[in-house]
Amino acid sequence: MDFEQADAVNQAIRLLSLRHRARAAALLSPLGLHPGQEALLLELARTGPMIQAQLSEALGCEPPSVTLMTRKLEASGHIRRGPAPSDRRATVVELTDSGRALADQVKRLWCALAEETVTGLPARTVAELPGLLTALTDNVDTRRAGKVRGGVAPPPRYSSRVPDDLDHG
Repeated sequence: MDFEQADAVNQAIRLLSLRHRARAAALLSPLGLHPGQEALLLELARTGPMIQAQLSEALGCEPPSVTLMTRKLEASGHIRRGPAPSDRRATVVELTDSGRALADQVKRLWCALAEETVTGLPARTVAELPGLLTALTDNVDTRRAGKVRGGVAPPPRYSSRVPDDLDHG
């Protein structure tokens, strides 16, 4: 890849990331949330109570960041933290009724943001986006196991196959 193409790819990814995060922040602000907190709420809504260390891993965040988010969300009454029954040193995090209601609001907001983001794209492209974006993320994920020789990762396992319900020729 030459510099011009590399620059175009990197700039497009950078701008999308910045603008998506700014738009998400603007949408989350009326709910009293900051970027990152919505992911924590959605993860707990998806999985149920989790040990804080597992939550950190699931979110791809450093433990101190998750600790700060959980403290703020606990102070606002959206989550509850307590000692894990099997290991009193570990902290279990769970949604409160208020947190479940807020997670439902975030789900609606997330749908609206995704629809806004992909406006004008063909359904086939939208269906392929999660796989493409996951492959790009995997390519630059320094936490990922399997890095080999000189920091070069094996090729991603991206499939361009379109789901059967969208493959209409």
